[in-house]
Amino acid sequence: MKSLHTSGLLVALLLWCSNVVALEDELTFASKDQEALYRQLTAELRCPKCQNQNIADSHAVVAVDMRKKTYQLVQQGKTHDDVVTYMKQRYGDFVYYQPPLRASTIWLWLLPALLVVGLGVVGWRRARSSQTTGPNAAVTTQQTADAELQALIDAATRGKSRD
Repeated sequence: MKSLHTSGLLVALLLWCSNVVALEDELTFASKDQEALYRQLTAELRCPKCQNQNIADSHAVVAVDMRKKTYQLVQQGKTHDDVVTYMKQRYGDFVYYQPPLRASTIWLWLLPALLVVGLGVVGWRRARSSQTTGPNAAVTTQQTADAELQALIDAATRGKSRD
């Protein structure tokens, strides 16, 4: 009897939770264009708390607030740029996945190019240095190491023969 009561409570709790989740996604739009704009904006705007997650996928409180505000602005007839400008003014450039080209963000744009150029220069220098030394340099180095090793062996064997 006790397990039946517990099972009933568990089922009731699950049904209640499913209704709460369903209420969150129930948004009505005047047109398909407004809905498409809302979906696009929530995919493009980044959650300030979750770092690299858009507000459509985030369950953080700030993301929920941003989704609500985006919905309100779209319902008011605001354009894509109007909503993005509002969110950037309120939360900073970080909330938009496409940062503007400014003095403070120039490194975001230049760093990948500088990294590719730097790796190219390193590769070129390594290839050039291996061409100047060539395969004969490796043989010479091996012969020098062999000669030094033989000299050490000879010195060690002479030391033992004296004892």
